[in-house]
Amino acid sequence: MSLVHPVNTSLCLEKLCESNYKKLFSLIPDLCSFQSQATGKTNNKPSLYLKIIDRTKHTLTVELSHQFDKNLDGFMEPAVKIRIYLDANLAEVLKDYVRPTVSMVYKDPSKSVEIMNYKWRLNYFLQKWLDHCLQTNYEFRSIGYK
Repeated sequence: MSLVHPVNTSLCLEKLCESNYKKLFSLIPDLCSFQSQATGKTNNKPSLYLKIIDRTKHTLTVELSHQFDKNLDGFMEPAVKIRIYLDANLAEVLKDYVRPTVSMVYKDPSKSVEIMNYKWRLNYFLQKWLDHCLQTNYEFRSIGYK
């Protein structure tokens, strides 16, 4: 996925997660105020959909997607599942619509280099996607349950 291969993946991954946290809150300033779902609308671009999956005192787990069909049951992509660490100001991708979670791919914790590289690719994708989304003025509003 990514042609960038950092020398110190661990440090770069942390910086990437910090950057993604800032970008996510720039894109969705009221992110913590949404209870279940929100939609981001703008002119001539696909809508962005935010779904709150889990909320604890220090974390928020969300799914962020584009919808390429006006029907709410339409094709959602990239369906990125993100854990936001509110106390540490980090946002880490857990999985996307194509790739499973790290724990499903790497069962052996001794594969730390491979695990770090996998996480790097997921979070690098989020960074590029957020950059793309930030070029448009999305406005997010709560939506009710389906």
